[in-house]
Amino acid sequence: MFKPALILSTFCLSLLGAPGEACAAAPAPVVDTIGGRQVESLTIRHPASKDVVVFEGGSRNTIDKWGTVPEQLGLDATVFAYNRPGYGNSSVAATPRDGRTIVEELREVLRHKGLRPPYVLVGHSLGGLYMQLFARAYPEEVKGLVLVDSLYPRMVKPVEEFPLWSRLAGQLGFSRSVWREIEKIDETGDMVLGMKGIDDKPIVRLVNRPTSSTAVAVDFGAFRMDEDTRKQVRALYPKAKIVVADSSHQMALTSPEIVKAAIQQVISAAGKQSVAVR
Repeated sequence: MFKPALILSTFCLSLLGAPGEACAAAPAPVVDTIGGRQVESLTIRHPASKDVVVFEGGSRNTIDKWGTVPEQLGLDATVFAYNRPGYGNSSVAATPRDGRTIVEELREVLRHKGLRPPYVLVGHSLGGLYMQLFARAYPEEVKGLVLVDSLYPRMVKPVEEFPLWSRLAGQLGFSRSVWREIEKIDETGDMVLGMKGIDDKPIVRLVNRPTSSTAVAVDFGAFRMDEDTRKQVRALYPKAKIVVADSSHQMALTSPEIVKAAIQQVISAAGKQSVAVR
């Protein structure tokens, strides 16, 4: 069971070295009614920091898949993580599951929680594709971007091009909420490609070795793994810092220090950009 308060208490004790030292525990996830539906989220507010870090998980991933990363970052910044409709204790939504709808729903939740932009966006796997769309659609609301073993446009074929056995396995193996998102991956990728680039912002791309590892838990018949696709991905963010790690697709669980360091680098770089503009 996911117990963020316990995780943070353990983390704090390891830093302080003594059980009697004071250390604020992180709040547990809460469920709010937003836009007529239930939304589960975790917010760690840092009153002295203007940085707001927003986490978007991958397909089937719930808040706990970020491990201790949100709690560790919560010592220096305000942190927000949530479960999309149909994940965890968030209710299923009747709205379309394309990236633009998901981005707008996320922005509504952030407003409800009183978290003001600009944000540092962190997206894992399919969540990385959504965060790319967020950053391109609303660049004025974004300080920087961290893509954790992310999915990119055109990496996944349209669902109608999946092998029949892959489609059947997906429909049987995933919840309806997840499969509805998978059905819209190609469309969401085209949305990203149709918008202006954001290479003026600090971006870190974390890539798990080997690079051929899947970014979404569907069969390989759904992926375009050719060199042209890889070149297109590299061309999307030519100024991004790329970190290749011997980790796993669930990098926040396997290598939390790498994910945390990447987010801190983007926060620092965004701060320096802000000072330079003044």
